[in-house]
Amino acid sequence: MKRKTAVALGNTLMGIGLVSMVGGVAFTVLGMMKDFVLAGSLAHLPVMGIFVGALIWLVGARISGRERVAERYWWIKHCDRNNNGYRHKHL
Repeated sequence: MKRKTAVALGNTLMGIGLVSMVGGVAFTVLGMMKDFVLAGSLAHLPVMGIFVGALIWLVGARISGRERVAERYWWIKHCDRNNNGYRHKHL
C-alpha cells in the first residue's frame, strides 16, 4: 500500500472511531436519563460502541503511522538529553 493511501485509510478509520466513541458516549448519557429508555437487551451497546470506536481509532493510528510520533514525544519529554536519552529524569 502506498504511503499516501495508508495515511488516508488511517485517517478515515480514526474518524470513524472518533464518531463511534462520541456516539457511544452520547447514547450512554441519553440512556441514563429517565425519559430515554433503551430496551434491556440494547442497554450494553452504547458502552460497547465506545470500546469498538477506541479499537478502530487505534487501528487507524497504526496504519497511518501516528503512534510513532506520540511515542517519540513521550521519549523526548521523559528522558534526559545529557545521556542521549537512555536515563530517565529523577523527579
